Amino acid sequence: MLETYSLVQATMKVIQDRRSIREWTDEPVSEEDLAMILEAGRQAPSGENAQPWRFIVVKDPATRKKLAALAGGGSGRRFTAEFVTKQMHERFAGLKDEAKKKAAFEKLTSGQVSQFSENAPVTIMVCGKKDVWDTPFDTSAAIENMLLMITALGLGACWVIAVCFDVREEERTKELLGIPEGFKTISLISVGHPTRPHRQRPRLPIHQLVFKERWGEPYYKENV
Repeated sequence: MLETYSLVQATMKVIQDRRSIREWTDEPVSEEDLAMILEAGRQAPSGENAQPWRFIVVKDPATRKKLAALAGGGSGRRFTAEFVTKQMHERFAGLKDEAKKKAAFEKLTSGQVSQFSENAPVTIMVCGKKDVWDTPFDTSAAIENMLLMITALGLGACWVIAVCFDVREEERTKELLGIPEGFKTISLISVGHPTRPHRQRPRLPIHQLVFKERWGEPYYKENV
């Protein structure tokens, strides 16, 4: 019973400790750790056991730099669209410091926000079969498995979807990595050793998230 309890506690700690890491040291990711990460992805659930995911491990610095540039282009277009349509203004409405707001707008619309991935020693490109209906959901399960294993190994990663925002970035990414027709790009996972510890991010209280029988009736009392 004690062993089961310890496993449950350890699992919850890994879930709670996972963070999006965007700064890494130069220390390489070992082949043993990489194998564990990929195995975690391979073991993910999928509808009808379709297993639509495929993973490309990219270590070459030149290729990682090109992928980061593609991510920056996709991200820049996305946030520029948000800026033009005023969505970004609404998102930052609570930020009263105009200088900080301007700096945030510039970082987002320029695409710089997604170009950090070139600094990770390993990038994993996640691809999925186009003809499997559940591919977006199945690959998300595989990605989360990998992110949790990365955390358990003491590594850090960030899940970057900017290469999939625009068909132009997707086609260039497929050409760069030789991804065949019949598969689509899902995301990048940038992996490495974090430069520093990261504190836990706040989460909404559970009584605001879980309802009883139907929407609106809290399952838990507020003080839970």
